[in-house]
Amino acid sequence: MSTNLEVGIVGLPNVGKSTLFNAITKAGAEAANYPFCTIEPNVGVVEVPDKRIQILTDMYAPKKTIPAVMRFVDIAGLVAGASKGEGLGNKFLSHIRETDAIAEVVRCFEDSNITHVDGSIDPLRDIETINTELCLADLETTQKRADRITKIAQCGDKNAKAELAVVQKVLTALENGEPARKAALTKDELPLIKELNLLTLKPVLYIANVAEEEVATAAENPFVQKVVAFAKAEGAQVVAVSAKIESEIAELPADEAAMFLEELGLPEAGLDKLIKAAYALLGLINFFTAGADEVRAWTITDGTKAQKAAGKIHTDIERGFIRAEIVSYEDLIAYGSEQAAKEKGLVRLEGKDYVMQDGDVTYFRFNV
Repeated sequence: MSTNLEVGIVGLPNVGKSTLFNAITKAGAEAANYPFCTIEPNVGVVEVPDKRIQILTDMYAPKKTIPAVMRFVDIAGLVAGASKGEGLGNKFLSHIRETDAIAEVVRCFEDSNITHVDGSIDPLRDIETINTELCLADLETTQKRADRITKIAQCGDKNAKAELAVVQKVLTALENGEPARKAALTKDELPLIKELNLLTLKPVLYIANVAEEEVATAAENPFVQKVVAFAKAEGAQVVAVSAKIESEIAELPADEAAMFLEELGLPEAGLDKLIKAAYALLGLINFFTAGADEVRAWTITDGTKAQKAAGKIHTDIERGFIRAEIVSYEDLIAYGSEQAAKEKGLVRLEGKDYVMQDGDVTYFRFNV
């Protein structure tokens, strides 16, 4: 997984993908706090909604606060035939290969002023078009790989034989129009095809774009219900948003945005829902480092061990790891300070094999 979490947003023309992406970009993280270098025009960077970081900031009063961020990549050019280079096909494919997950935007609203590329509203047909293009692109990649390693495997190369067996498993799924993630690959098989960077192996979530007036009751929308049923069958999540409302929220200061959401009867912005769904999809958690200089959130995969988490901050810390000094966020807040938590024996020293927990406030001891 890349250090900067990336979700590729795909969709057919006129489904609201660009409106949603522009809202994401407007809601973007402040450049001053942004821990990476330049942002390409097709990348929107947003803060991961997490109330804990503000509470830690109030407690430590640091010189700066750096929240966790998520990158959304606007992947243009998806039309039927993209896998064969139609539209911006090839560019689209190279962009999407770099992402950690795919968010498919499908249109779930009627509007006579916005024509659909296929002439009528049918989110399942849209999903099928997108998935077919992804499968066709993967089929080409996988077939090329199979052709290349078959000869090596025939010469008795053990590694090539093992890889070929997995490649053929994936080919069978793709030839049946099924994504690679349905090829029932084991944990040991996945690394063998990692470098193919298959599109249909990436986790997917569906964004149902609804009309403004339907956003609070999206679950009753028959189009949304169809998408939910489809997603359920493949173990995927659906987030219903109104791209139009998201673009209005993105223009407002935080307090006005909160009032606007309240008026609409929404507990949170669609973008926040989308980020939370992406976190769940990718099995991610946050741990924190906190002190007078900086309070910062770090994103890791659930199940990451302490030494590996230390490497998220710097490779030197991972290499020279001695111990992790940890207090849970809940304990820290309950006792009001690190010192008070220490006196209660709630600050623990953990070794390199400790499995990090969501909300761990951590100081890594290391020696290089």
